[in-house]
Amino acid sequence: MAGMFFPLSKDCKVPLYVSHPSSFCALGSYPNQFDSIRFPRLYNKHANNEVKLERSLIPFKSICHHNRPRPTPAFSSDNPHRDSADLKPSDSFKQWDSLSAKFAGASNVPFLLLQLPQIILNARNLMAGNSAALFAVPWLGMFTGLLGNLSLLSYFIKKRETEAAGVQTLGVLSISVVITQLAMAEAMPFPHFVVTAIVVASGLVINFMNYFNLLNPKIWRFWEDFITVAGVSSLPQVMWSTFVPFVPNTILPAVISFLLAVTAVLMARLGKLSEGGAKFVGSISGWTATLLFMWMPVSQMYTNILNPDNVKGLSAVSMLLAMIGNGLMIPRALFTRDLMWFTGSTWACVFYGWGNLLCLYCFKSITREFFLVATIGFITWIVVTLWRDTVVYGFSSPLTSLKELVFGREL
Repeated sequence: MAGMFFPLSKDCKVPLYVSHPSSFCALGSYPNQFDSIRFPRLYNKHANNEVKLERSLIPFKSICHHNRPRPTPAFSSDNPHRDSADLKPSDSFKQWDSLSAKFAGASNVPFLLLQLPQIILNARNLMAGNSAALFAVPWLGMFTGLLGNLSLLSYFIKKRETEAAGVQTLGVLSISVVITQLAMAEAMPFPHFVVTAIVVASGLVINFMNYFNLLNPKIWRFWEDFITVAGVSSLPQVMWSTFVPFVPNTILPAVISFLLAVTAVLMARLGKLSEGGAKFVGSISGWTATLLFMWMPVSQMYTNILNPDNVKGLSAVSMLLAMIGNGLMIPRALFTRDLMWFTGSTWACVFYGWGNLLCLYCFKSITREFFLVATIGFITWIVVTLWRDTVVYGFSSPLTSLKELVFGREL
């Protein structure tokens, strides 16, 4: 075990810092926890020159910390470090840490396959001069998805979750390609496209400069405020628009939420909110992005109920790819105790992937065997994820993992 020593005398040394895998932390890790450190007389020399330890290093506050992380608010997104991986350095823990990250990175494959058919189809229609076909793709819906990807990209960049940030980057780039195709077909107003392109380019540059610590913190705070206001303004409007024509077609929800978001951001920046309130405002962008994606399957299933014939237009393969892509991110979300990430991924698997497969099965658009294989595979994956997380954390029940996920870690 590696250690750094503070000399007390010619012949005696006391460990000052012990590196992993010890459950002790460095004295300098939490300086605010120590009022002072006293080094009392450590030994008496007897006639036979043997050493008898009498007292040891005594801080006024605890110097030895349990190897479990400190309490982490379930809704917080401010901690970019992987404390859990640092504090549990067993081989199985490290392996699951690495494997869950690889699973998250592998989700790029199904998500790319999910978007490629639309890109290829749009390209063929453009080359054939059939620009009218691209009007079937709603540019506003694509823009909403793009905004969600940008918000989540910022969230994962801040947390230093490289694999998840890569997934969101792929989403931003693939949707940007589709939006460019829509602009070429004049299915999207050109001024709107220019503004979107500027936001996308700026967002990518800002995020990756922040990842490599090359960005001025003031610029990052401005960007966070921007995506917070944009996300809060978009979510109520998207939810409201789902129920048109049963509700009036108006932009009032967006206007009201925009004013509320601007007020909240200004109050947070001016220090008019409590510490808890400021943290809540800081976490809004990630949650609004997650809720935007969570609303997509609700809107789709609502449409299926109103217009059952539309179910035939759904692709079973696309729904399966969506379920696989989101499912691959669940182990990492649970391992890092990220409630927002876990909620969004699980919701997308259950409602967007499996839920739409259930609709397709009920309307006899897919075979029973296809649906059963997808269902059994999904349930098995969830069970294995919970079991593996329970093992690497040393718990006796998967409910403990879920309790930590929701309520945060305890000392």
